[in-house]
Amino acid sequence: MPKITKRLVDLTITTDKEIIVWDDEIKGFHCKVTPKGKKVYMLYYRAKNGKQRKPSIGIHGNITCDQARQIALEWMGEIAKGNDPYAQKLEDKNNKIKAVTVKFISERYMQEHAPTKKPRSRIEDERLWKLHILPILGNYDVREVTKVEIGKLHASKIENMINANRILSLLSKAFNLAEVWGYRDEGTNPCKHIKKYPEKSRERFLKEDEIIRLFQILKEEEINAIEHISCINALRLLLLTGCRLTEILTLKWKYIDLKQHRINFPDSKTGKKSIYISDAVVEILNDIVQQENNPYVLYGKNNGEHLVNLQRAWRRIRKKADLEDVRIHDLRHSFASIGAASGLSLPIIGALLGHSQVQTTARYAHLVGDPLKEAAHVIGNKIKAIIG
Repeated sequence: MPKITKRLVDLTITTDKEIIVWDDEIKGFHCKVTPKGKKVYMLYYRAKNGKQRKPSIGIHGNITCDQARQIALEWMGEIAKGNDPYAQKLEDKNNKIKAVTVKFISERYMQEHAPTKKPRSRIEDERLWKLHILPILGNYDVREVTKVEIGKLHASKIENMINANRILSLLSKAFNLAEVWGYRDEGTNPCKHIKKYPEKSRERFLKEDEIIRLFQILKEEEINAIEHISCINALRLLLLTGCRLTEILTLKWKYIDLKQHRINFPDSKTGKKSIYISDAVVEILNDIVQQENNPYVLYGKNNGEHLVNLQRAWRRIRKKADLEDVRIHDLRHSFASIGAASGLSLPIIGALLGHSQVQTTARYAHLVGDPLKEAAHVIGNKIKAIIG
């Protein structure tokens, strides 16, 4: 019998019969390979009362071979003392999962897992729990939730397929954590094999006449003091920088380097990044009056805080500009499309937008400072020429 290693387990080929791979160092330690390919670390031993025990230690992939070996050694130590690790495991498990509801899992998720995510993602998770999941599954015992309940919930949200898929992803992660925390058996996630709805990408770019119309409306809104000036400037900056909404709303003066025509974000959806800005952006920033004791460029109604809600103002403005099918995020798309139409390369545009997912962009973005600056000017000047 060889020593059980990760390589040995990985190389063990499944057959139509169950395979047991025994370890030659720890008596009773073995890996069971099922015909379906599931590989489970286990320990065979005889308890003090003479009963044969064969508890599972963990599934290969969920824990490492070394971790399983260490647990087996610890259990052997308990057995030598006359204890029964399997009986203790059952007792601990029953005590731990007694009356644990999905609502309890959601609370622990938000306390322990959500803080590792971006603020916007945490807010979205909280919204999904509160509005969509807990009203349906909140009082369910976490052990009793099956694929049937998850499937019904997912199907009930079909009118918004993207939202339905986000709910499914959140639940899948939560039930994985429930297994880690010991509230469900390993490998029993009820979200498994439930297919997400297809999500069609939606691309909408502003044409030149639409940009002219939009900026005319923004100018009228400013002159007549109809919309809050921060809302107006936010929309201008979104189109002229290609930044994400959250980046613009939370933009601080200390991030801006006007001499270098650059904004240095300490954190964003893709982490720390710098973007270059055009003369048109600099003009807007120079016209904004910095509020006393407020670090944000786009100040809100409350002292010291930034603009929070742009959606309501955008719905009113886009209606006046006859752009009711345009989303705020489409302004970012439009920035990129103008760059492409102006002959800029995709890597340059990707770097301007801060697309860290594109490896080719990430590799040389720090070497192309001047081209990026020029690219920002090209797009900014193009938009400026359009609006007059």
